[in-house]
Amino acid sequence: MHGEYKVPGGKLVVVDFDAVDGALRDVRVAGDFFLEPDEALEAIDRALEGAPTDTDARALGRRIEAALPEDTMMVGFSAEAVGVAVRRALSRATTWRDYEWRLIQDGPHPPEVHMALDEVLIREVAEGRRPPTLRFWEWDRPSVVIGSFQSLRNEVDPDGARRHDVTVVRRISGGGAMFQEPGNSITYSLYAPAALVQGMPFADSYAFLDDWVLGALAEVGVDAWYQPLNDITSKGGKIAGAAQKRVSSHGSAVLHHAMMAYDIDAEKMTEVLRIGREKMSDKGTKSAQKRVDPLRRQTGLPREKVIDAMVGAFRARHGLVDDEITAEELSLAQELAVTKFGSRDWTSRIP
Repeated sequence: MHGEYKVPGGKLVVVDFDAVDGALRDVRVAGDFFLEPDEALEAIDRALEGAPTDTDARALGRRIEAALPEDTMMVGFSAEAVGVAVRRALSRATTWRDYEWRLIQDGPHPPEVHMALDEVLIREVAEGRRPPTLRFWEWDRPSVVIGSFQSLRNEVDPDGARRHDVTVVRRISGGGAMFQEPGNSITYSLYAPAALVQGMPFADSYAFLDDWVLGALAEVGVDAWYQPLNDITSKGGKIAGAAQKRVSSHGSAVLHHAMMAYDIDAEKMTEVLRIGREKMSDKGTKSAQKRVDPLRRQTGLPREKVIDAMVGAFRARHGLVDDEITAEELSLAQELAVTKFGSRDWTSRIP
């Protein structure tokens, strides 16, 4: 069996082994990481030898840590990362390069249609009718997007939303509320087979699926990192928030999407969103306006140039073929936009 795990912001871990009578045998760990002393690599292999094949990544990491020499230095990876590579091998996980990724960059859509497109496209990928896809969104109006499990009244100030003509919609993924105005955010969705994150702890999949974004930001001069569970941040503050939805049909797939603040109107955002003290204290700041640090200020680049850098980074790492939404996909999304995502029943399903 063969497993690979690219540590977000770190190095590649590769593991090869046989699975015999429910145990790991002939284990060989490799990668482009840094490790001292040399004997530590042999200690890792020995620690995994004979481990039951149903051992989770964290427990495999503990086996490794217990076997390492006292002066071991691991740079670019960890003992648990090796465990993740093992779990990915056992679950027959795939890699980015196993797929021909498609790119969608089309015209503006209403918020309800964007919500519907996410549901339509992730199911198309799950059922094998669409290859894995990266989609960048363009908005036709200001909106607030609340998470699937959020209370509408707790998150949105209706007077502020009416005053600023902001459309409120609910997405299919969890997470927090997002405020955007056309041209002031960068929003993207990944529609990927679940096998891409197979064997990986749920929390780790967030950073894994957005690692290419950190590379793109570095290219435009932004030193950013992933802050668990689902934020991309820098020294200036939060840049983006991500959310996920797993779906199963004839196959299974993961929707991973994020909204990045390019030039957000923080004052307007605080008039539309109810941002509680508990949430702000959790982020270590007293001001919502200080919490979000727009990309325009950090890069000095036009929004289109930042998106171009993101597309280029993804294409260089994983390959990317230009594509478009099909007429059937758009028709399904427009119908869902009316029957579900534009309906009061869905938007206020948690009042």
